[in-house]
Amino acid sequence: HVQMVESGGGSVQAGGSLRLSCSASGYTMRNYCMAWFRQVPGKEREGVAAIDGAGSTTYADSVKGRFTISRDNAQNTVSLVMNSLKPEDTALYYCVADLVWCTVVPGADQKFDYWGQGTQVTVS
Repeated sequence: HVQMVESGGGSVQAGGSLRLSCSASGYTMRNYCMAWFRQVPGKEREGVAAIDGAGSTTYADSVKGRFTISRDNAQNTVSLVMNSLKPEDTALYYCVADLVWCTVVPGADQKFDYWGQGTQVTVS
């Protein structure tokens, strides 16, 4: 069955960096769009970054220039390097996948079929 496991979350001071990783199994990742979404309690899920099978990327305006998404199809992993972190980046970050959709516009979370359990990022 499809499974995605995130790692790399933690606590960091503003201005610091973190690297999130997602290990996927149960499907051929190279055929899928991989993305990161985040959610703060009481708020809707927000798309952060997405990368399609060819390596094209898209980012939310709030993270452009600070976050970088990448994928390794051979290893079935996707990563999110987060630099210049701000307190407003604090959230539960999810690794997601979909065979068709590859966007992080508002409401895009409804399009993605597969979700990990999430990893917490706290910026103070």
